[in-house]
Amino acid sequence: MEFPVRCFTCGSVVAQFYEQYRDGVKDKKPDVVLDELGINRYCCRRMFISHVDMMTNLTKYPRV
Repeated sequence: MEFPVRCFTCGSVVAQFYEQYRDGVKDKKPDVVLDELGINRYCCRRMFISHVDMMTNLTKYPRV
C-alpha cells in the first residue's frame, strides 16, 4: 500500500527518502539512486526495491 516509515528488519527510518528515490529512478538505475541517498544496508535497500505502489489501483473502487 503506502511506503513503510521504518525498515522492517533494522528499524531505521527510511520513509523520508522515498520521494527522492521515486523521482531519481525515472532517470537512473535504482542502485545508483540508493547509493546517492546514502542507503547502504541491504535490508533498507530491499524496502525501496521491492515496494509496489498499489494506492492508485485501490482508489478506483468505492468503499462499501
